[in-house]
Amino acid sequence: MLNKLSSLEIKEKAQVIYQAGDYPSAAQAFAEASVSYADEGDMLMSAEMKNNQSVTLLRDKQAQAALDAAWGTDQVFAEAGDMRRQGMALANQASAMEALKRLNEAIDFYTRAGEALEKAGEIDLRVEVMQLLSALYLRRFKLFDAIIALQSALVAVKNPTPKQRFMKMLLFIRL
Repeated sequence: MLNKLSSLEIKEKAQVIYQAGDYPSAAQAFAEASVSYADEGDMLMSAEMKNNQSVTLLRDKQAQAALDAAWGTDQVFAEAGDMRRQGMALANQASAMEALKRLNEAIDFYTRAGEALEKAGEIDLRVEVMQLLSALYLRRFKLFDAIIALQSALVAVKNPTPKQRFMKMLLFIRL
C-alpha cells in the first residue's frame, strides 16, 4: 500500500527495496514515487524518480522499459538549469540505448551527458561517462575516438587515482 505514504516515504521504501535486490518491486515503487512527486508539483523529484526507475529496470534487464522511464527527463533538468542531473539522465538513456544495441544513439547521448557534466563541474561523474563512451567506441573498433574520449575526461582530473595516472601516462605518450 505505497499510495498512502508521502512521496519521501515512497522514495525511501523504493530505495530499501532496490538495495534488497528486488528490482521489479523497486521499479514499481520508484514509478509510484514519481507520480506522487508530480502530483505535488515537484517535477524535478518526479524526473529523478523516473531516472531511479530507469536504472532499476536496466538492472532487471528491461532495457526498453528503462529507456521509456528516463526518456525526456533530461529536458526537465535542462529547463531547471540542473546540469548535473541532466547529465545523469542523458547517461541513463545512453545506457539503455547501448543495452538495446542502438549504439549510434548511445554515443550521442553519452557525449551530451559528458558535456552537461563538464558544465556542472562534475569531473568524477564525467570521467565515468567518458569511460563508458570510450568502451563503446572500442566495441565499434573506433580506436582513435576511444582515445580522444578518454583523454578528454582524464585531462580535467586534478587528483587522479593510480589507475587514472597510469591511463594518462599511456594516453598522452607521444609516439
